[in-house]
Amino acid sequence: MFLARLMLLGSGELGREFAIAAKRLGCEVIACDRYERAPAMQVADASEVFSMLDGAALRAAVEKHRPDVIVPEIEAIDTEALAALEAEGWRVAPSAKAAQLTMNRDGIREFAAQELGLETSRYRFAESRDEAIAAAEHVGLPCVVKPVMSSSGKGQSTAATVEEVGRAYDFAVANMRGDRPRVIVEEFIRFDTEITLLTVSAADGVHFCAPIGHRQESGDYRESWQPAAMPEATLRSAQEQAAKVVLALGGHGIFGVEFFIAGERAIFSELSPRPHDTGMVTLIGQSPNEFELHLRAILGLPVAPIVELGPSASAVILADREAEQFRFEGVAEALALSSAEAPVDVRLFGKPRTLRNRRMGVALARAASVEEARRLAVDAAGEVVVHYEP
Repeated sequence: MFLARLMLLGSGELGREFAIAAKRLGCEVIACDRYERAPAMQVADASEVFSMLDGAALRAAVEKHRPDVIVPEIEAIDTEALAALEAEGWRVAPSAKAAQLTMNRDGIREFAAQELGLETSRYRFAESRDEAIAAAEHVGLPCVVKPVMSSSGKGQSTAATVEEVGRAYDFAVANMRGDRPRVIVEEFIRFDTEITLLTVSAADGVHFCAPIGHRQESGDYRESWQPAAMPEATLRSAQEQAAKVVLALGGHGIFGVEFFIAGERAIFSELSPRPHDTGMVTLIGQSPNEFELHLRAILGLPVAPIVELGPSASAVILADREAEQFRFEGVAEALALSSAEAPVDVRLFGKPRTLRNRRMGVALARAASVEEARRLAVDAAGEVVVHYEP
């Protein structure tokens, strides 16, 4: 009846788009998250509500639904339970090893720098204010302080003085996921741009999407665009490094591999073994998009060719406060910016409540140039307003 039964661990906006892609190919989807009515649950066949950090609950859900593939969508998962399930014969995509090493920034950074020899910024780990200050003295000021476990860059900040390092440590710990007060203190790279290189490990080899540039605020994505301009030799270096790390992690699926680009240097930053938030731009900029690529790779289906449709951009739609009663206004005005030559689209995520600076949707645009696509996406996002009910 179904092509495959897939269990999503985490059901946010990325999981929602993946679930939509899966349903289009006739898959059964079980969406799991820690709260009810999560975005992917609204388009799934079944759902389960539990903390992904609860290994017993995770195992119970797997044994209840017996999925063909377990698909992590977030970092905060009991990866020991995931590895145990994989060892028993349950399939995890891309792999339990990938989930374990990327759950915390310390795992993937040590793996990339020490085991694979990739170029990274200087870094140290810290579990107290004093250790963070000592780490900053090692890597130099200014430095960047991040929780080893967080989502979408939350808790990240830059410190230029010793006093700021202490505050940055407190901010990182306050915004981390899990119960481990550990941060990474890393060298501040004076880079030209940051990119995400979506890298697909599939049965027929490793494939790359065009590089994605992005702009962040407070460590969280606000805009992305594709393709990001960079020297050809630098792109080749990034592709070689990305292929090396995804093959070492094992399994099939899409990986969001992030690099700092400084001149002709591609410096490894982070990796997510799943669709990437900056990759939302692929919903309008390429075919197949990142969610379809992830699905195809997981199911062993053909991936290539990946067709670029034209310069494209995304811009997020944010809430500015906490609320459970709200509605969206301005969607018609945003879509009215679309034309045959420069299409515009809007995706609203269906999150059941707003929070300050929570992503509630994204505006997408394609145009003759990246600059024009960025302008259109930002303008469209600006038209969509969250109206809060009294």
